[in-house]
Amino acid sequence: MIRRCVEQILNLYNFIDGIMVTDAKGRIEFYQTFRPDLNDLKGEKVIGRNLFDIYPTLERANSTIFKVLETGKPIFNQFQEIPTYTGKIIRSLNSTLPLTDGEKIIGAVDISRYIDTPYAREGIVLSPKETKKSNLYSVEDIISNSPQMDMVKEKIRKIANTDSSVLICGETGTGKELVAQSLHTCSNRKNKKFVSQNCAAIPATLLESILFGTTKGSFTGAEDKAGVFEVANGGTIFLDEINSMDMNVQAKILKAIEEKQIKRIGGIEPISIDIKIISATNEDPIECVKNKTMREDLFYRLSVVQINIPPLRERQNDLFYLVHHFIDEYNKMMNRNIIGIDESVENLFKKYNWPGNVREVKNVIEGAFNIASAKFIQLKDLPEYLPQVIQKERNYSNGETDVDFEAPLFSLKTAVEDYEKKIIEKAIDKTGSYVLAAQKLKVTKQALNYKLNKYHITKE
Repeated sequence: MIRRCVEQILNLYNFIDGIMVTDAKGRIEFYQTFRPDLNDLKGEKVIGRNLFDIYPTLERANSTIFKVLETGKPIFNQFQEIPTYTGKIIRSLNSTLPLTDGEKIIGAVDISRYIDTPYAREGIVLSPKETKKSNLYSVEDIISNSPQMDMVKEKIRKIANTDSSVLICGETGTGKELVAQSLHTCSNRKNKKFVSQNCAAIPATLLESILFGTTKGSFTGAEDKAGVFEVANGGTIFLDEINSMDMNVQAKILKAIEEKQIKRIGGIEPISIDIKIISATNEDPIECVKNKTMREDLFYRLSVVQINIPPLRERQNDLFYLVHHFIDEYNKMMNRNIIGIDESVENLFKKYNWPGNVREVKNVIEGAFNIASAKFIQLKDLPEYLPQVIQKERNYSNGETDVDFEAPLFSLKTAVEDYEKKIIEKAIDKTGSYVLAAQKLKVTKQALNYKLNKYHITKE
């Protein structure tokens, strides 16, 4: 009977770090942790054993499970710090609920949210940059708990040591430079230069001199100066927002990549270069080509390998994983002792679309740390725009039209993409076939397949 309850219990929680179910005597019937970096206990090692065997220092008086078994009353958000039989100390917030058969208590379920300690995420979280050999991120610095990002990290490891060009696609705030740096630090070029250049909003003539360098006398005030390509020779160059670059400069970059050499502005002698090219765009590159903000030939040359970073709204597993990471980070930076977020904030975060992605999450948590006075971040600690956005989006989804277009609170691009995804899913559900769905939507099979990949719609 207890085991039959487990699936229903799991469905009630979208974010938990660990769960344990015991019978009425404290014997463990079910055990699972979703954070093996913080808790090394495994289900097969503890199921069937008594609670006190697993936690030798635990006493009946301070056990939330035994309190619930004795009183029948649930306990919420109680802090516990208990060593396991392996010697590892588990710090967590525990919520414990009784299980009954309608008449008597037959067991208890204990839900844990782990609280990181300084050693807890060693090799996983962002470590202080001065402790590294360089100031660059690595694959291990990508904070995630989702299969989508696991695939991104695996792809980084596979392609890092090739010389093929890589195009990173992702919305603003998803961490494109983090991925670019990880490609470099995971490669055999890691001891060479990594040079990053944002190509947005820089006049073409200035950007050309930044990229290729200048020769003294080539124009008024020009000096002999190496450009980004020359400085990065032997290493990696990262060109961010490549779609914002002037088309003439794009042509020169294409020529440099093809010929593996450059000339400084005003220079005569070609300079050979050996560089891994990584570029990024915050828009769909196919649309950039169609809109003529990216040369088609350059797109094909840059996207030998393409890495798509999904937006945060499509990987809910990562949301609260990141929230707790940033709470831990700012606790150390600001010398605070905030434990987590309260239930109302959690519910708001689940409903919010996070258009600014990971960067926005970090900024929201940092802002809350400046204001929060309790152990848990509350609604009053959040930026004022968040509750307003939730209400506006709810009104919009209900067909209400009183949206303040003078100060839009959600992205038109996001709204259109969400609507398109729903239409595709509905067409597939109704037809039961991708071929028929494509016909119903009046698109080609190739176009539908692109949309399936773009929106991460699983193909059965």
